Amino acid sequence: MATKHENGTVLVRQTQKLKPPSMYQVYLLNDDYTPMEFVVAIIQEYFNKDRENATQIMLMVHRDGKGMCGVYPKDIASTKVELVLTHARKAGHPLQCVMEEA
Repeated sequence: MATKHENGTVLVRQTQKLKPPSMYQVYLLNDDYTPMEFVVAIIQEYFNKDRENATQIMLMVHRDGKGMCGVYPKDIASTKVELVLTHARKAGHPLQCVMEEA
């Protein structure tokens, strides 16, 4: 849609389409040292899962090598990865947490 301004300038209004933000999957990776109970506690604390769901995700990590804990916008996913890694290191565990674009 174009509108003519008083001085003869034609203004064209463009509608901007907003696209939803890219989403990222956050995964925990299996290792041979981090206790299963610690992984369940991490999932409950940082991904707001109940004990049953946290246990299922932990078993997926153990059995398949990785388990998805949730899908978030980039900033939130990145923050969760950092929080999990920091918590694991402070507890002396080598647990790995990564994010991948969904």
